Amino acid sequence: MSAVDQKELAEFSAAAEAWFAENTVKDPGFRLPLTFMEVGTDQQFEFLRDWQNKVWEAGYLGAAWPKAYGGGGLDPEFQKAATAAMRKHDAPIMLNAIGLNWTGPMLLDIGTEEQKSQYLKGILSAEDIWCQGFSEPENGSDLGNAQTRAVRDGDEYVITGSKIWTTQGNYAKYMILLARTNPDAPRKYDGLSFFLAPMRVPGVETMPIRKLTGEYGFTQTFFDGARIPAKGLMGQEGQGWTFAMQLLEYERGVRGGQAGGYIITEQNAFDVVDLARRVKRGGRPAIEDPVLKDKLVDFIIEIQSNALCRQRLAVPPLNQEKPFGIPLASKLMTTEFARRINEFAVSLTGVDGGYYVGDPNAVDDGLWTRAYLNAFSATIGGGTSQIQRNIVAEHALGLPKG
Repeated sequence: MSAVDQKELAEFSAAAEAWFAENTVKDPGFRLPLTFMEVGTDQQFEFLRDWQNKVWEAGYLGAAWPKAYGGGGLDPEFQKAATAAMRKHDAPIMLNAIGLNWTGPMLLDIGTEEQKSQYLKGILSAEDIWCQGFSEPENGSDLGNAQTRAVRDGDEYVITGSKIWTTQGNYAKYMILLARTNPDAPRKYDGLSFFLAPMRVPGVETMPIRKLTGEYGFTQTFFDGARIPAKGLMGQEGQGWTFAMQLLEYERGVRGGQAGGYIITEQNAFDVVDLARRVKRGGRPAIEDPVLKDKLVDFIIEIQSNALCRQRLAVPPLNQEKPFGIPLASKLMTTEFARRINEFAVSLTGVDGGYYVGDPNAVDDGLWTRAYLNAFSATIGGGTSQIQRNIVAEHALGLPKG
């Protein structure tokens, strides 16, 4: 690709800055989700769907995806500039996380022309919401043991079984589905196949799951003889594990190609500094406590460290296809950082941290407790922190299995 025209990039960045300054809604009159995993009401869903569509139509989402599929056809640097403008103005999250960040990039890399034409534009516009059908109630940490069945019947597959933690499953039009087509395969992984499956067919039902926060966003999906088109099969039967592992690389940030924007609102150390100025310890602002101030400095240093780590992604010798050490470590570091900093923020609020959203005694309407509880989901999705540590140890550092 030719070098980016810096004048064009600067003009695009300035236009994005102005657009988000003018169009970002700070208070829609109801509570907005902190992450795509919290979209639990129709009001939230419709607002975020309209917002994503508006951002896309303005040219600030999918800027680097090909024009033929609804994108802008620009260099990825342009999308980075647009996303930076979103963050600067604390814009709402992008709704269609599974489509924008995982399904779409995979289709761009290995999808057929028919699949790209059929799915990609709807992903960007938020017309077509996607969910993920990997985990199962009895096989949550053992993805290779998935038991949901897919049986070929002419030009269709008949799906029977259940998937859990299908984020936005109740709103989704499509699911990326991992199902077992051969229960007798010598290796359990070889019996799995990967489908681009429609959700709005007879035999598919979803049940919302209420989380510890009191919010919804996750669902359990039930397949009772649901029939899906056979053309939704990716590759061949038995290749599901290969496709699933590639998809997880997009989810973990190991592979690029995502449409842009962000799907999780970050509470960072500078937000916590402001909180420390407002809450009291012994009748004085908490920030005057030297031990606490030292901890805040550590968080700020860690923010800079994580940012520098992301910059190292541009150094080819540090990012060979295997072991992908920096991206693998980044997913672990950033999700654990979010959990720890929100935990620290809750501790700053003292006994008031026990009050939750809606209680008049809750600090910032319970934002910090809510953010802390929700932070755990990112340390689980895409591979738990424990699994990520094993992957980094074995594949990046070359350590033996324990």
